Amino acid sequence: MMYPMPHFITVGSGAALGAGSRYLLTVAFGGGLIPLLILNIVGSALMGYARPGPFWGTGFLGGFTSFASFAFYTANTHWSIALAYVTATLVGCTAAYLAGDKLR
Repeated sequence: MMYPMPHFITVGSGAALGAGSRYLLTVAFGGGLIPLLILNIVGSALMGYARPGPFWGTGFLGGFTSFASFAFYTANTHWSIALAYVTATLVGCTAAYLAGDKLR
């Protein structure tokens, strides 16, 4: 008899792959605010378009995008840059999700 994979293993496996992908792309693009913003916007668009299940959604795309890095960069930059970055992230990610959803 086959048993379904426990939810936490499904999500955790996807998150590990998503975080690994984010790390490799961040290194390839040189790190910093702009590559992270682009990755978060792309992840939001994919989430809106695909509306994936636990492995690809909460797992992979949750690991691919990064709120922790967003918070780190925001807290460790000049307030004016942080304000612009927060605005760009909120507007960009929300617009990307809605655009992805509309394209579905």
